[in-house]
Amino acid sequence: MHNSAIQEVVRTYMLAWNETDADQRYQLLTRCWGADAVYVDPSVQLFGRDALADRISIVQSKRPGSRLEFVSGIDTHHSMVRFLWRVARADGSFGDTSIDFGEVGAGGRLEKMVGFFGAPPSIPLI
Repeated sequence: MHNSAIQEVVRTYMLAWNETDADQRYQLLTRCWGADAVYVDPSVQLFGRDALADRISIVQSKRPGSRLEFVSGIDTHHSMVRFLWRVARADGSFGDTSIDFGEVGAGGRLEKMVGFFGAPPSIPLI
């Protein structure tokens, strides 16, 4: 799969996170998210498209009017991706910059996404 195709899959994934209509969100996820794909972030571990669709709905209900936005390009190599994003809140403020790492499967959909929230930890002083 070419890098441009992988980048399009990731853009569709981000569109799904911002789509408020459940049916349209699921259609987007069908295009970009594997049926048995794994999603992991500090607060949850999910398996499958239905579980991710439900999680997006829960997150949206806790942050009405907020959107996720890219704060970097989409970096790709082989079948791997990474990108930075943040929450743009309804009041115009922003959340911390976070990073996601993902893998696109042979079928052209994301099969794994691992998210880290906020800045990385500081190096401890010795």
